[in-house]
Amino acid sequence: NGCDSTAILNLTINQSDNTSSSIISCDSYTWNGITYNISGIYSNTYTNISGCDSIHTLDLTINNSSSGSSSFTTCDSYTWDGVTYNTSGIYTNTYTNTNGCDSVHTLNLLIINSTSGSSSVTTCDSYTWDGVTYNTSGIYTNTYTNAFGCDSVHTLNLTIINSSSGSTSVTTCDS
Repeated sequence: NGCDSTAILNLTINQSDNTSSSIISCDSYTWNGITYNISGIYSNTYTNISGCDSIHTLDLTINNSSSGSSSFTTCDSYTWDGVTYNTSGIYTNTYTNTNGCDSVHTLNLLIINSTSGSSSVTTCDSYTWDGVTYNTSGIYTNTYTNAFGCDSVHTLNLTIINSSSGSTSVTTCDS
């Protein structure tokens, strides 16, 4: 009709969201059901409360755990981190590496026991053992190295019986 017409527009502008987070994790990180094991920048798009896109960016740093091992052969016992082990075996300790992640160290331990033995000897006047002459009874020990390089202690129970001497004077007739 050629007359003025007024139109009213009620306009609501909803905003998208952009958020981010930084995560440092050891070995892997699971975000929204996906496991990541490589550092990187990842993003997911969601719907915010207004129905618009909400983009979340994850700045992910993956630090790796570490491991190491050592092997020791020793006599009788071995002390590792304050714990004394008397039997052979495989033992592990967990530490924290410089990245704050686990550092597992494995110890392969072989324990060889020292040996011992004894003997008893009764003899007259003196006894020579390994180049040493003994004139009195007693208990003596010598330490050797066994076939595995460990101590082998031998104990000698020595009894010395001293010889005796005497004289007799006899006066007799005919025989």
